[in-house]
This record gives sequence, C-alpha cells and structure tokens, in this order.
Amino acid sequence: MDAGGAKGKQKSDINVTPLIDIVLVLLIVFIVMVPGLDKATKVVVPQVVVQQKVTPPDPNNILIQVDQDGTMTLQQDKIDMQGLKDRLPEAVMLQPLNYRKVFLKVDEDVRFQAMVDVLDTIRVASNTAKQKSLEQQDKFLGQDGGDVKVAVSLKKRPASATAPVS
Repeated sequence: MDAGGAKGKQKSDINVTPLIDIVLVLLIVFIVMVPGLDKATKVVVPQVVVQQKVTPPDPNNILIQVDQDGTMTLQQDKIDMQGLKDRLPEAVMLQPLNYRKVFLKVDEDVRFQAMVDVLDTIRVASNTAKQKSLEQQDKFLGQDGGDVKVAVSLKKRPASATAPVS
C-alpha cells in the first residue's frame, strides 16, 4: 500500500476496494429484497353466484284468537279449549316440516291464565305432531317434524272504547 505520492506528497486517488465491497453487499441486499417488496398480493376474489331465494311454501297459517270474554276462535271457527286440544295437532301436522307456525292474538283484558292455557295447548299439539312424525320416520327420512313457533300479539282496544261513557 502506497500512502504517499512522489516526493513525499499525499496521493489523491481513492482506495476503491472497500467501496466495491460496500456496493456489492448493497447490490445483494437489494436483489434479495426486491421480490419481497411486491405490493400487490394475489387475491382470489369469490365469484358471485346468483341463486333464486327459495321461499318456503306458504302454509295455512294457524290463527288462534282469544277475546276479552274468553271466547276462542281457531281460524274463523269458534272453539272451546277441548276442541282446540283435539283439532290443533291435526292442523299443525298439515303444515310443512320446520315451517310450523301458530299465531296467537290475545285481547288485553284476557286473564293471564287463559293465555297460558292456550300456549300450553299449543305446546302439547307440537309434541303430538312431533311424536306422530317420529312414528312415521320412514316417510320423513328421519326428520324430527319440527317444533311449532308461536307468535303472540296483544290486541288493544281503541282509545274510544276505553273512555267512560257519560
């Protein structure tokens, strides 16, 4: 290594050996890192499949109404509690599996116990329908028959009906 030039002067040339080492190391680093810097990632976008929404057949909705005087109607027919116990399981069995519904409309002045009795009758009818479905298991291919879903609504009297008559 020559530290000086002619006649004891300093040499003004750059020693390029360490510079080449640094440049080669940086070149290798960039060569390795460039494939990892790919900003766009490959994404598999799911295809939208348009299907017709299958709506269940509209079953004959079972409507039970309990009026303020305690009279019950099943659909349009007036019925007592024993008649409801007899006719409700057959009506439930006519509905499609897993779409069994009973709508219960109760007047706001009905005793709470009367509503509980009707709900209990619906529960018994659901169990009876389920049991009959299990007995005919080969027809239903092992399906359980489905529980009955109950929608309860409260019938309120109009404000004019509750106002005292003078």
